[in-house]
Amino acid sequence: MKLQDFIGKDLKYSMDVIAADKELSLQVQSRLIDLGLLEPPADGKFGPISTAALKKFQSRMKINEPAILGPITAEKLIETKPEDLPEPPLQLGDDLASRIIKYMQLKKYQIFQGIRQYNIVYVEGMNADGSLNNDAPNHFNDRRMVIQIVDGVPAIVGNWEGTTEPGSKYTYKPISDYAQKYGAARIKFGQYKAWKVGIHGTSEKHEALVQIGGEITVHRDCNKDFQRVGDKLDTGYFAINQHWGYGAIR
Repeated sequence: MKLQDFIGKDLKYSMDVIAADKELSLQVQSRLIDLGLLEPPADGKFGPISTAALKKFQSRMKINEPAILGPITAEKLIETKPEDLPEPPLQLGDDLASRIIKYMQLKKYQIFQGIRQYNIVYVEGMNADGSLNNDAPNHFNDRRMVIQIVDGVPAIVGNWEGTTEPGSKYTYKPISDYAQKYGAARIKFGQYKAWKVGIHGTSEKHEALVQIGGEITVHRDCNKDFQRVGDKLDTGYFAINQHWGYGAIR
């Protein structure tokens, strides 16, 4: 049986009947994975986790076919695109993840929810517990955090020490002729969609998020004061990658 076979017919399959049909189970699981409601892979074993994902889909789409797979659910599974799936309301508290998401809302940043959806957030001058430090130059005293939101609840699933700024070496002696003339690049605060998985480095090559997906805006620290205030803005591709460095994140 396939989902297409339900369209226009009065078929009603319980979860147990779905589980007994491997072809149908695989198709339903594949669609739920595509919609970000179920972790891959599709294995044809339609158990409690797959059942919960299907019920979540029905709830989000407001489909009145409780505990069954009927023609409406089948049609919506076939036709619904990930971007058309309504997001559950955010459930925000006073924890660090919630406070960061609240700030993202305030700045009108795009927030990603669901399985296999992640928000990568850098915060300057902050410790792992959310307390602030003096954000001194040339130190790994910033954080990179990965926040996942499932069923409206945010959680920090990654929290690393790092730095978002060039150190003393490349501030005083920038690596390129352009940067020597205009100053080292200090990324402008904001939200960017500029990175894709690639390879960083030459002597110690490793997988990283590299700036090949779009432009970013930076402040040019021409006066070498480790500050952004008053610095010229510059937008483009600057090979500013998200990579490791001596056990921390740069």
